[in-house]
Amino acid sequence: MPCRSFPVRMIQKRFKMVGVIAFVVLLLFGFYQVLPFADSSRPPRSASDTLEEEIKMIEAKIRNIEQGKKSYPEVKFLTYKDRKRILITGGAGFVGSHLVDRLMMQGHEVTVVDNFFTGRKRNVEHWIGHENFELLHHDIVNPLYIEVDQIYHLASPASPPNYMYNPIKTLKTNTLGTINMLGLAKRVRARLLLASTSEVYGDPELHPQNEDYWGHVNPIGPRACYDEGKRVAETMCYAYEKQENVEVRVARIFNTFGPRMHMNDGRVVSNFILQALQNESITVYGEGEQTRSFQYVSDLVDGLMALMNSNYSQPVNLGNPEEHTIIEFARIILSLVGGDSKIIKKTAMEDDPQRRKPDIGRAMKYLGWHPKVPLMVGLNKTIEYFQNELRRSRHSERNFHMPDMLEL
Repeated sequence: MPCRSFPVRMIQKRFKMVGVIAFVVLLLFGFYQVLPFADSSRPPRSASDTLEEEIKMIEAKIRNIEQGKKSYPEVKFLTYKDRKRILITGGAGFVGSHLVDRLMMQGHEVTVVDNFFTGRKRNVEHWIGHENFELLHHDIVNPLYIEVDQIYHLASPASPPNYMYNPIKTLKTNTLGTINMLGLAKRVRARLLLASTSEVYGDPELHPQNEDYWGHVNPIGPRACYDEGKRVAETMCYAYEKQENVEVRVARIFNTFGPRMHMNDGRVVSNFILQALQNESITVYGEGEQTRSFQYVSDLVDGLMALMNSNYSQPVNLGNPEEHTIIEFARIILSLVGGDSKIIKKTAMEDDPQRRKPDIGRAMKYLGWHPKVPLMVGLNKTIEYFQNELRRSRHSERNFHMPDMLEL
């Protein structure tokens, strides 16, 4: 009896299932009849109409892809004979990023190495993805093995708060880092340019300072990690030149300013502009009678490239011989920015040089170089950049400084 009842139950279940399916089909057919496209009076779509619609959809997708594609400034095309492979250490920093712009615009292949201690990726982000550009997150105190034709060795903290923050790291970068770059230059037979500094002259007793002056430096003061680090870096360059026949160039860079400066790097220009824009008191250390000479960053880039591609191997001063006292400079910036800021004086900094002015006779004679950008023009560009920085409230609000080559 149980064996006979089993098939009967299965048959009953199947009849129920068929009934449910039939009901669903009738229900869907009823819905289909009331939909707009079920109207029998509407003419059927032709194959050409379908094809045209598909083409429009593809075109829309292409437009969407193109809108999302990154665009780059138009760079010059160089053949393999003229195109150089160029390494810039510290290339994501203030000066380095402007040098990257210029070399990229000329059509060279540029590799940037930076540990981002003071450099920022957004200084070079407009080149990321370009076939001629490569960015490496690397600390040059460790060896680097790549193939290059020229090396611009700019890596090092350059403002007092930054290089004093970690003096041992500053010394390592300027000693071990320089040895590693000279070793790379020796291995691949590349020319190396060292970005040295006017700080090798210390608190000078000679005014203005020429390249034959040996300097007046406190070897154990708070600035010594940077001053002496750069002095020994120069020594190593000429030791490698003499012993290993490495081609070296040494640029002694004086005070430089411009867009992409860190807003809180503690330098005179950035401090004064930021304080004036925020209506804060402009702080001058000491009596403000100490002097400085300020050059715009594009002038410095011109000088670095001229030196690299010259046949002159001795140290060269790159700076603006137009000299201003600190208190005078504070008044200039206050007049350009406006506002109600007051100038206040604080205790003088230890080992702060009292006078700083370059003798650029050597640069003019051997490189044909001299600064071209007037102080007021450079300051206005820098103030505009800082104003845009202060307005930013989201990452999406980019403060992109167009390469100077494109502004002309």
